Amino acid sequence: MTTVAEAPPRAPAPETEPPRKRGRWTPYLLLVPGLLWLLVFFALPVIYQASTSVQTGSLEEGYEVTWHFATYWDALSEYWPQFVRSVLYAASATVLCLLLGYPLAYLIAFRAGRWRNLIMILVIAPFFTSFLIRTLAWKTILADGGPVVGALDTLHVLDVTAWLGWTVGDRVLATPLAVVCGLTYNFLPFMILPLYTSLERIDPRLHEAANDLYARPSTTFRKVTFPLSMPGVVSGTLLTFIPATGDYVNADLLGSTDTRMVGNVIQSQFLRILDYPTAAALSFILMAAILFMVMFYIRRSGTEDLV
Repeated sequence: MTTVAEAPPRAPAPETEPPRKRGRWTPYLLLVPGLLWLLVFFALPVIYQASTSVQTGSLEEGYEVTWHFATYWDALSEYWPQFVRSVLYAASATVLCLLLGYPLAYLIAFRAGRWRNLIMILVIAPFFTSFLIRTLAWKTILADGGPVVGALDTLHVLDVTAWLGWTVGDRVLATPLAVVCGLTYNFLPFMILPLYTSLERIDPRLHEAANDLYARPSTTFRKVTFPLSMPGVVSGTLLTFIPATGDYVNADLLGSTDTRMVGNVIQSQFLRILDYPTAAALSFILMAAILFMVMFYIRRSGTEDLV
């Protein structure tokens, strides 16, 4: 009779320590450089400007914080025409950018084919040139002897614009029209790129489904394409309107004393008149006005998820 040998008992497995939560602080450490950047180059300058806006004094005697909030009212009551003009110019340029940029973005997204990359390069090509040089080029284009004035004079368009008060005689330069044209040209890529990104994400099968349901192209655009591209419309209008409102280069080079925007006033107060409290107060009023208009616009457009 054979007996089965019993297997030797196994040694107990060594107790393993529970896994430690490694990298718990890694996400927070990755945020440190960005937070420091925002603190040094955004938060501290804003705090300093807020302190400057409630100071009184002069450059010779020095400025002192006296909590003089009347500076805000004085600045607004004196320069409110420049605020209104800035909003009107920026809104006009934004509408023109949308009217010009949407068809081009639609063409790139759905009809460009193999030419898509080339057209995109042409859209962003102006960024390879200085903002100042591009604006000076428009000063030459819109001059009295330039091609624009010659074409408009041939079509007798300048007669109508002069009657509306947009031009003086046969001039286009140094008018609101020139400033709006400069703003439109310089900020047009900021409108096209978000629109293209939004349109490119639309599933082409949605257009096919609309065609299968016998929808007209206009109905497809109104019911499918445009609603789905609203995030791009909102982003593009914000990226155009916000910098255009505070711009001062176009109004300085293409406009005149009658077309000064609030950015020109702030620049003059800071660098020429050296009235730092007024300049800081104007900056905060402009920032608050833009923030209010942006929040109202986003809520009305139904895209609160963008903020």
